[in-house]
Amino acid sequence: MVGNRVGLAVWVQSLKQVKQLRRFGNIHYVSRKMKYVVMYCDGEKVEETMEKLQSFHFVKEVSISMRPWLKTEFENSVADEKEKEFDYKMGI
Repeated sequence: MVGNRVGLAVWVQSLKQVKQLRRFGNIHYVSRKMKYVVMYCDGEKVEETMEKLQSFHFVKEVSISMRPWLKTEFENSVADEKEKEFDYKMGI
C-alpha cells in the first residue's frame, strides 16, 4: 500500500463504527466535531473501496481526493525589477 495510494474522505453519522473502516485502508485523521474520516487506500482498488464504504448504513458520503491529478509544480511568483516599477498601475 506504500506505492500508489489515494485519499478518501468518509462522512459518517456516528463515530462508533470508525474501527470498521480500518480494514479498508490507513486512517489518517478523524474529526469528532464534523464527523468525517480521512483515510488512504490502494490506488488500484479505489472504486471497489468506495462502493463498499457507501454500502454501510452509517456512511453518509464518500469523496475522493483530487490531489494526485492536480498540478503541484508552480511557476516563479517573484516579479522582476522592471515589473515592480509599474505595479502602481495595476489597480487602475
